[in-house]
Amino acid sequence: MSAGATCALGTAACVPSETGPVRWVRVPPGDSISAVADSLAAHGIVRSARTFERFARMGRRHLGIRAGVYPLRPGTPMGKVLVELRKGRPDAIRIRVRPGVWLVELTPVIARVLEIPLDTLLAGSRDSALLASVGSTAETVEGYVFPTDYYLPLDATPQQIWRQVADTFEAYWADAWDRRLDTLGFTRHEIVTLASIIEGEGPIESDRSLISSVYHNRLRRGLRLQADPTVVYARGSRARLYHKHYRLDSQYNTYRVDGLPPGPIGQPSHASLLAALYPAETEYLYFVATADGRHLFSRSYREHLATVRSVRASR
Repeated sequence: MSAGATCALGTAACVPSETGPVRWVRVPPGDSISAVADSLAAHGIVRSARTFERFARMGRRHLGIRAGVYPLRPGTPMGKVLVELRKGRPDAIRIRVRPGVWLVELTPVIARVLEIPLDTLLAGSRDSALLASVGSTAETVEGYVFPTDYYLPLDATPQQIWRQVADTFEAYWADAWDRRLDTLGFTRHEIVTLASIIEGEGPIESDRSLISSVYHNRLRRGLRLQADPTVVYARGSRARLYHKHYRLDSQYNTYRVDGLPPGPIGQPSHASLLAALYPAETEYLYFVATADGRHLFSRSYREHLATVRSVRASR
């Protein structure tokens, strides 16, 4: 969709393809030039709504303004703004969901771009029928917004948005995976939760099946997962962790609770889902991340401590 507006959801924010403080301005069908000018001023794109309106009316150029959602920067020359508004945008916006993004990071962007009250959008993510349709036993659809591009109509309702999310997840979930669940003795929700933790451990795909093996081994032995990404999620911030954070009293903190947390801690990628379903066959129980984001694995706690000391000494 070459002419569409694009929102890329990364680990912390919506990052437009252009740099700078981009604002998303919606022009509904049939909006007057006065209403468009007011919206531009409210978003900080132009300093004066009336000045822009007078400028746009020169030569009746305002008649070419078309409906859509436009990514615009504050301070853009009025002539360039008008050129963009006359190009037109399609009746849908593309939302690109990145692996690992949290629902609390994703929903404000969708709400802002589509001008939907955030509370209403969040309420839709907690709909019991929606959760049952994807197999979630958690409170929200966290973990089931499959990382891909979503084309959302500008007039989409929260129900339509979440229905598209559920349908997309089902489309990517392979039938063979259900049979694999039976072999593992896991539910779909448990695997999606585990996959989201694996996703949080880092971007190195070659390590994921090994990381998965550690967690599967620890679960079988009744050991706590002690997964840092769950502490990050429980804290609600991606800032650096300190020792005090590992003591957080949260059902998502796997340093404090046994087994898996009650639900996913982000949106797992296809690679992480595969890793959760098909872990490597190892005896590993521990791992530590190196400076380049890779991981070193250990079978015993003594071996793990020696590896940690070696990694710290090399930094």
